[in-house]
Amino acid sequence: MEPYVIGIDLGTGSAKAIAMDHAGKIVDTAQVPYPTLQPRQGYQEQAPELIWQAFLKCITRITTSRKTSPDAVSLSSAMHSVIPVDEGGNPLMNMIIWADNRSATNARLIHDSPSGKRIYEQTGTPIHAMTPLCKIQWLKEHEPAVFTRTKRFISIKEFIWFKLFQQYEVDYSIASATGLMDIGNLTWFDEALRICGIRSDQLSTLVNTNHTRTCNVSSLCAQLGLADGTPFFIGGSDGCLANVGSFATEEGYMALTIGTSGAVRVAKKEPMRNFKAMTFNYRLDESSYICGGPTNNGGVILKWYAESMLGKKLETAHDYLALLKSIPESSAGAEGLIFLPYILGERAPIWSSDACGVFFGMRGHHRQAHFIRAVIEGISMALYDIAHGMIETGLYIKQIHVSGGFVQAEEWLQILANIFGKKICLINTADASAIGAAYLALKNLGVIKDYQQLKPTEIKEFLPQEKFEKTYQQLFSRYRNLYEKVADLMTPENIYQP
Repeated sequence: MEPYVIGIDLGTGSAKAIAMDHAGKIVDTAQVPYPTLQPRQGYQEQAPELIWQAFLKCITRITTSRKTSPDAVSLSSAMHSVIPVDEGGNPLMNMIIWADNRSATNARLIHDSPSGKRIYEQTGTPIHAMTPLCKIQWLKEHEPAVFTRTKRFISIKEFIWFKLFQQYEVDYSIASATGLMDIGNLTWFDEALRICGIRSDQLSTLVNTNHTRTCNVSSLCAQLGLADGTPFFIGGSDGCLANVGSFATEEGYMALTIGTSGAVRVAKKEPMRNFKAMTFNYRLDESSYICGGPTNNGGVILKWYAESMLGKKLETAHDYLALLKSIPESSAGAEGLIFLPYILGERAPIWSSDACGVFFGMRGHHRQAHFIRAVIEGISMALYDIAHGMIETGLYIKQIHVSGGFVQAEEWLQILANIFGKKICLINTADASAIGAAYLALKNLGVIKDYQQLKPTEIKEFLPQEKFEKTYQQLFSRYRNLYEKVADLMTPENIYQP
């Protein structure tokens, strides 16, 4: 059987692994889901051990199927997670994931403090409840017993890495999304550490994304179906590797991802600092950055609408695609119906944990197809809002490469092309972050010299339709104007709290 590498992504809802041959072809896949717990309103947690078990199952399913050991394994994972662990590396509580909002007050206070702008500019990380900076400060204030017992504060990637190699190491890519790392000097940032009350020895050693260790515990290698000495590349974050996996690592190319959440990102040689918009600047490696903005409200909002409003359970890709088939039944702009999709609060570009969802402009002629279109257009407008702010600062965008769980919904991709006014390119239909991890492995093994060598010749393109240009320009103006007029009403004292 031909040689291959494994790229594995530890996502929000599941671990996803791909086997890729040396020509860049995906020859096998595996996916294992795990639950997200919501013990209180605003809390979002996961059990690290379940994710470790999902990681093991993904690897073993592929090696069992392929009947041979891969040349290497490369890791990707979601950002912003925090796990307090004791001396032995055991979690002292569930992992707090990126979507957790409990530290929103901490984020506001840090943002407005004399240190706020300095921390953003040095770390490249938006000051928001998603970031470990704010989460760790919250733990110090609200869980002092856990905080005191904590030997180290780590992410899910570091938890897996420690399980494999008994070493606390973190790649520049994941570390640059913590709000604790000086992205220019590639060190931990002392002022940020003081803000949340920890020392640098309570964090992992910083390493590059090509950092390698080998599987050297025979029993673990055998369990995973790996040959002794199989190299593991620590890899990067899901966002940065999605740019690699969708071939958006050159100037003029934007990556757009719609999964549970969403993001727009570009590769740059220097950070794009903007304190007002809090554009993120995460390291891809020691010489390049991935810059952009995330939205909380991606495909999860479509799921919310279908299940809460329509009573439809969306469990498979087919379920989502079937729902989206009704989009053509309504016209662009949903005949005046606008949806602000901030059901989960919002990150870029408004950075408000208080933001909430709004349907506006409802009339008697509106039917279910209008509401579904408005939901899709609302999510798309939120993504465009991020990109629009970046373009206004002078960023040139030639075309957009899409990835994520909804790339097979062609109706949605055409809407995105019309709203952005740019060519949308679908290059890979599989998980772009896992693909990016596999590409990184092939490059570090010396199989390829440049990622562009693996770019497919067949690319599906969606061109903007000129007849909808004016409609969507007007819709975006109304969308932004609506939020600005109701934003002050979205504070807790103005919203019913159950």
